[in-house]
Amino acid sequence: MVGMADEGSPIDPTRPSIARVYDYLLGGKDNYAVDRQVGDVFKRDLPGSLAIAFANRAALTRAVREIATTTGVRQFIDLGSGLPTADNVHQVAQRHAPESRVVYVDIDPQVLVHGRALLEQNDRTRVVPADVRDPEAIRTHPETLELIDFDRPVAVMFSAILHHVNDEEDPAGIVSYWRDQVPSGSYFFVSHFRSGNNPETAEAERVLQQTFGRGRWRTDKEIESLLDGLEILAPGIVPAPRWRPEVVDSPWNSGGERELTVWEHLIAAGLARKP
Repeated sequence: MVGMADEGSPIDPTRPSIARVYDYLLGGKDNYAVDRQVGDVFKRDLPGSLAIAFANRAALTRAVREIATTTGVRQFIDLGSGLPTADNVHQVAQRHAPESRVVYVDIDPQVLVHGRALLEQNDRTRVVPADVRDPEAIRTHPETLELIDFDRPVAVMFSAILHHVNDEEDPAGIVSYWRDQVPSGSYFFVSHFRSGNNPETAEAERVLQQTFGRGRWRTDKEIESLLDGLEILAPGIVPAPRWRPEVVDSPWNSGGERELTVWEHLIAAGLARKP
């Protein structure tokens, strides 16, 4: 589970990892046979899952670019960041605002190894080993406190992580914790699996739950409720390729005005601001 496991657990090549399966779907090399087997199930039985992965990545990079170029926010916390790939948050943010600082949070041991190797030459980034369901541990971690000034606005990124938090684990409480920790003018990005009330949604949710034992698709209204107390910015909670597609910043981008596939409707994105 990206950002959700027992700290210090070793890399286990016999058990699939959300982060490594996602890496495989994006064409990465940091995965094992067991991850590719799961990924191939998605490719074979859910052929649109590749579109979901790419649409999600594109929306994240557009959101980071938007924040870095149109606001004064220069601090980012990326929760459940996953394995490094093209256009990571620090790369996009620092491309447009070199002084930007980024804290990546994950618990997958392979993510931590690769993330630290990638970032060891960048003194404005940190990798924090913590569970997204324990926001207090993230907030008070020495690496977080070294880099993030919580008296100044922060961008908190929930990219494809909250749909791995079951209802009884209080995903809204996780978001509200961070809302209360950051000052006015902070931003919150969310991307989330989106209920489509169709066979594709049901099958994708079944495969995720069967493989990883968790996963919760939510409606647009349920996703909006996760951002309670925040101002959701235009165009609202929409399919990820429709979230400000005019902003072209990444090879992952695939927005525009074309007709979306049913699969691309299954990942939603939105940006909110703390008043």
